[in-house]
Amino acid sequence: MRRLNDDTPRPPRGRFAPTPNGPLHFGSLTAAVGSFLHARSRGGEWLVRMEDIDRPRVVPGAADAILRLLEAYGMTWDGPVMIQSMRDEVYRAALDALDAAGAVYPCGCSRREIADSNLNGQRGSVYPGTCREGLPPGRAPRSLRVRTAGAVVAFDDLLQGRICQTLDVEAGDFVVRRADRSFAYQLAVVVDDAEQGVTEVVRGADLLGSTPRQVHLQRLLELPTPVYAHLPVAVNVRGEKLSKQTHAPALDSRQPAAALWAALHFLRQEPPREIARADVATVWQWALANWRTEAVAGIAAAPAP
Repeated sequence: MRRLNDDTPRPPRGRFAPTPNGPLHFGSLTAAVGSFLHARSRGGEWLVRMEDIDRPRVVPGAADAILRLLEAYGMTWDGPVMIQSMRDEVYRAALDALDAAGAVYPCGCSRREIADSNLNGQRGSVYPGTCREGLPPGRAPRSLRVRTAGAVVAFDDLLQGRICQTLDVEAGDFVVRRADRSFAYQLAVVVDDAEQGVTEVVRGADLLGSTPRQVHLQRLLELPTPVYAHLPVAVNVRGEKLSKQTHAPALDSRQPAAALWAALHFLRQEPPREIARADVATVWQWALANWRTEAVAGIAAAPAP
């Protein structure tokens, strides 16, 4: 795993990390296309990781279907596909390092108790610190939380500009091991990005608010912080992010060129209409030669076609 003081020059290395809880939809495609082109257009590598750490959400067969669809759309990846559910020992080692540094503590609070605290931050209820100085009498530990007191995280997102968050006020001490003893996404994604040598994280702007927590963990674990670029999220006519929960239709593997053209158009790349009827190789040839990440600067969400 690459450490913070490793100054070895690295080529661009991006990644696409879907959750296999169903088929890919248009919103997934825009994130995949953006990350793929941002890396490949500069001669970089592009990795694929299955973020199946939340096991109850995983749909059997979804991971294989995602990989087959990426292949049908001409999106080839470098190296083996990383599978989060096979990496518990690696996450446990990272958690042990946090514990040894005094950066985590056991918490006995339920979600309902936290919601009832009436402390609200950027993304809902903020943990009020009930167990920070020790579990109250009679309270059993449920989860492990990271200390955020005094932590201010600031970074420059390539597309969304300067982001600054006072963690204890806007996010609170956050969970890294859940009540069911599974590892939280925030910890897994930080460990995985470092181990895979990811230099740039290009993904949807719905994840922008959680990025300061990831940067905080990178600092605690002495891991490098990649460049972040948060693309606009595709939303439906009700302004909801496209997702399984909002019944976003699955991508059609039989019409990849048309869908890729639509994704490029969504990402403000101005692709010529004729390539929508061309073969996949022609679409990618145009896209790689004309990719402009800055075309979507400052856009957090946009209507899906």
